[in-house]
Amino acid sequence: MKFNSQSKGFTLVEVLITLVILSVSLLALAALMATTTKNNSFGSHVTEAATFAQDKLEEIRATQWGNIGNNQDQVPGSTGINYIRNWTVQTNGALKTVTITVNWNDRTNHMIRLLSVAAQ
Repeated sequence: MKFNSQSKGFTLVEVLITLVILSVSLLALAALMATTTKNNSFGSHVTEAATFAQDKLEEIRATQWGNIGNNQDQVPGSTGINYIRNWTVQTNGALKTVTITVNWNDRTNHMIRLLSVAAQ
């Protein structure tokens, strides 16, 4: 058998090494896509929770001064997660400090807190 040094093309070993490198790269990209999807989902939940907190704050601002008080409710999110809103009101003379806490669970517990001061 003669070896032709002018031969063009790839050997089987070169093709196998290329396939291994390509496979490892694609597995790394798949893991990156999973992480990116998880982070985007978390960002969406934080945005939704902040929106629910802001909505409650606007509702409290529109309520008569004497009717503002502590309470809790549950709000269903667009992704199927239930958010629990707690709001506490502390009177400091002519000011009321409103603290709104939104909790939710998507495999782990999360919480955001919004603090505002309302004047009479």
